Parts: sequence; C-alpha cells; structure tokens
Amino acid sequence: MKRREFITLLGCTAIVWPVAVRAQQPERMKRIGVLMGIANDAEGQARLASFLRGLQELGWTDGRDVQIETRWAAGKADAARTYAAELVELAPDVTLTATTVAFVAMQRATQSVPIVFVQVVEPVKSGLVNSLAHPNGNATGFTSFEYAIAGKWLATIKEIVPSVVRVAVVHSPEDPSSAGYLREGEALARVLGVELVPVGAHNIAEVERALDEFARKPNGGLIALPNAFTAAYREQIVALAALHHLPAVYPLRYYATSGGLVSYGFDNIELYRRAASYVDRILKGAKPSDLPIQQPIKFELVVNLKAAKSLGLTLPESFLVRADEVIE
Repeated sequence: MKRREFITLLGCTAIVWPVAVRAQQPERMKRIGVLMGIANDAEGQARLASFLRGLQELGWTDGRDVQIETRWAAGKADAARTYAAELVELAPDVTLTATTVAFVAMQRATQSVPIVFVQVVEPVKSGLVNSLAHPNGNATGFTSFEYAIAGKWLATIKEIVPSVVRVAVVHSPEDPSSAGYLREGEALARVLGVELVPVGAHNIAEVERALDEFARKPNGGLIALPNAFTAAYREQIVALAALHHLPAVYPLRYYATSGGLVSYGFDNIELYRRAASYVDRILKGAKPSDLPIQQPIKFELVVNLKAAKSLGLTLPESFLVRADEVIE
C-alpha cells in the first residue's frame, strides 16, 4: 500500500471510530426524585412501597432502568425546602412530592422539573395550580381531602356523642392546609353549637399540655387533622384521647387500627400506586399540564369497637351499619 493511501485510510478510521463508540454508549438512566413530606416510619414506608410497586407494574425497577432518590421531610417546612433544593440539583426527570408542605417546597425550588404530587389539599383554592382539568406549569397529581371534610368529621362526633360541645383540633401550624380545615370546621361548629379549640403543636409535648388543659372541662371531643405531624405521632395522640376520655374522629384508617375510635377518609396507600402511572407517563414524554389532577375515588368509615368500649360508648346501630369496616 502506498504511503498516501495509508494516511487517507487512517484518517477515515479516526473519523468513523468515535461515532461508533458514541452509538454504543448506554442510554442515560432515568432519575426520579421523591420528597416524602411525612416521617420515615412504617406508614411512610408503606406509602413509598406502594409507589414503587406501581412503578414495577409499569416496567420500572429502581437500580435497573430508573434511579430513585428519596428524602424524608417529616412534616418540617425547613427540611422540605432543603431537600427540595437538593433533589433539584440532582437533575431528576420527574419528582414525586407527598403532602402540601413538600409540594410547596418543590414548587418553589423548580419551575421546570415535572412534579407529580400526592396528598395535596385543595390545590386550586390554595392557589398552587390554576385548574384541576388543565393544571398550569410543571405540576399535576392527586389531591387528598377538601377543606369541607372538616365539617363531616365534626358532624360524626356529634352523631356518636351528641353531648359533645367542645372539640380540640390537633394540627401542625407549619402545614398551610390547617387554616382551611379550621375555617370550614368553624362554620359548621357554629351551626351545631360546638366550640372548636385549635391545638397547633410542633411536638407531642405541646399536644400533651394542651389536651391536659382542654380535658379539665367536660363534654369534649377531638379531631386530628391530616398532616405529617399528626401522622408521625398518631399512636401518642390516640393514647392521649383515650387517657382523657375524648371521643375522637381521625382522617385515615391507620389511626383506627392504632386504637382510635373512628376514622373517615380515603385509601392513601392506593393513592401512591396511582401516582406511579403519572410518573410513568411523564418519563415517556407526557407533560404535567396534559394530565388532569385527580381526586380520591372512595372514602371509607372505620370504627374501632374496642376503643368505644374503653370510652364507655354504645355507638348508634344506624352509624355502625354504615361503616365499611368494624374493628372488634
């Protein structure tokens, strides 16, 4: 081979070889950022597991074809802001944010990374999105309760214990949804002749002191609002209600299974599995604004008869027959 022909061939090879190598490079693994606004306890793990199970059903497995980064804010607004910024720095393809506190933090951290939220209260009324059917910007997801549900919880206490005239409402001042629940509850409380006593707390010691004071007067009841704080301390709150003989209504089933008297709410574990379908669609190219915000499909009433017995209550038969589940 002549020298000129050899140099020409070598040059062509140098041009073709990098192209071939680039073609063989593996596709970048998709990345999901998960900001759990709740605590990393058994309930939190059950919700996360439901989301991961939903992803697997759609063909996504963590560590194989998707990388999942998870952070737990435990209801703390400052922690949620820190973790939201941290996750955005990792350049995820989509994020899952659980609870209103986590969603607000993530929404402030990014206007470009797609957000799928779970358990956000009244996102339109709160000004977080402009429409359920056509959400604006980079966010869509699955709502939890409407504020008006506070009236249902209050009416439930009056139905099972008509003598109740004062109701302590345990909540977290850091959760922006608390004000909406209290506002709606107060409207019905006036109609029913019931005094609402907000118990905003940052730790369980504050709840203990407030309920000690509240229980010094008779004919009291209790409602725990749905947020990461009450979820984290659900067993202690249930125990305090029993200690002070306060008939209580809770927002989700796991309060009743933890010994609470009555719960009325939706299947929040299933909600996380449903959220995986939106994450899947976004990973495949869908835009959040094309995915309508969905609301809970079914609500369930759960009654704990053991708790009723310990309080000396005989629940109305008309109430028991409406229960979706009765815990003996």
